Amino acid sequence: MTAFSDVAGSLTSSKPIINLLRGSALPSSPLPSDEYPAAKERICITGGASQNLACLLQVFTDPVYTRNIWIVSPSYMLAFRIFDDSGFAKKLRAVPEDDEGIDIDFLKREISKSEESAQDEGNDAPQFKKDRPWGKIYKHVIYAVPTFSNPSSKTMSLRRREDLVRVAREYDALIITDDVYDFLQWSSNPNPCQPSLEHAILPRVVDVDRYLDGGAERDGADGFGNAASNGSFSKICGPGLRTGWVEGTEKLAHGISQTGSSRSGGAPSQLSATIVAETLETGELQRHVYETLQPSYGQRYHTMIAAIHEHLVPLGVRLPQADRDMVGGYFIWLTLPGSVRGQVVAQRAREEENVIVAPGNSRSCRRRNALRVCFAWEEERMLAEGIERLASVIRSLLEEEQQQQRGDESAQRRTGHEDQNQEDFW
Repeated sequence: MTAFSDVAGSLTSSKPIINLLRGSALPSSPLPSDEYPAAKERICITGGASQNLACLLQVFTDPVYTRNIWIVSPSYMLAFRIFDDSGFAKKLRAVPEDDEGIDIDFLKREISKSEESAQDEGNDAPQFKKDRPWGKIYKHVIYAVPTFSNPSSKTMSLRRREDLVRVAREYDALIITDDVYDFLQWSSNPNPCQPSLEHAILPRVVDVDRYLDGGAERDGADGFGNAASNGSFSKICGPGLRTGWVEGTEKLAHGISQTGSSRSGGAPSQLSATIVAETLETGELQRHVYETLQPSYGQRYHTMIAAIHEHLVPLGVRLPQADRDMVGGYFIWLTLPGSVRGQVVAQRAREEENVIVAPGNSRSCRRRNALRVCFAWEEERMLAEGIERLASVIRSLLEEEQQQQRGDESAQRRTGHEDQNQEDFW
């Protein structure tokens, strides 16, 4: 079984799935294809991003030797169960982000402490994973959604992507990125000259690892690299397909192909991968992305963002990276005003306005004053109304908060008068 299974395209196909990343089908990187060709040896077909996250942990981590899983916060909530299942429940560590993305200084400081603790404990060799020629065990894993992140909707800057790769190389970390929203991008201008975009605005982290400071296979490196890009057809073709791909160095891609479940059961998603390959060959998938998904999601986004500016921003709600030229994905992250809590808003919105939003106080983010709203599910005509209903809930909570403050101030004044009267009496 090779890293790129023959089942990824039919025997008669001249354009199998590999062309997705070669650039002839759906360009996912702005790097020149002649200088950085996406050779088939760099890609392994997977059963989707979630399944492959589990496979990456199986092949490249040890629950003892791998010190920590560093997760950009807020993060995709359902990834946590996958880390738990691999034995890392007590080793998950949150890394905050700012308007450029992951906080590199925080990460370096904390990962250095983790290394010191590992050395003090004598944690110098894998305990449960034996040495295998197709794999290696990393000391750390860093998990991120760098582009149009779920849930924060932020995009990590190029400078932070490069700094992140340097940190990963310094501390022997594997960066696993869910690059599942990269094709769902459009201009932040509601009236763009071009409604769809065929080229990525930033290189993926796996691309950065390929070119930065001599690349992943530079002299002295072990050849496995420090980045794995998880791609998925779920967001651009259909979630039920459960077909995706991972890209990395040739050694990393081969290592993933040797996962025990794949060695036993063959390439994941064999039938689905063949169907996807045919849709690429006919150009149907490309047309669906550029002519349907990008324009449709872009219009929904602009409808919702306009409603947010009209109804929520005046209440003090804040948006991340408001000055971006390029936006995308499925979600918009909202920071609530004052002491308003996301959990309370979500509950009241459901009960009083029949509006469902995701509060930011789950295990994945711990943001009590935040919400995630989705523009990809409901019909466009419902989005503005939904935001208006959400504004009604937030406005009511702010009014209740103001009434409470006035009541507290009145009580303090009464207490002050009573104290003065007692002083006058004596």
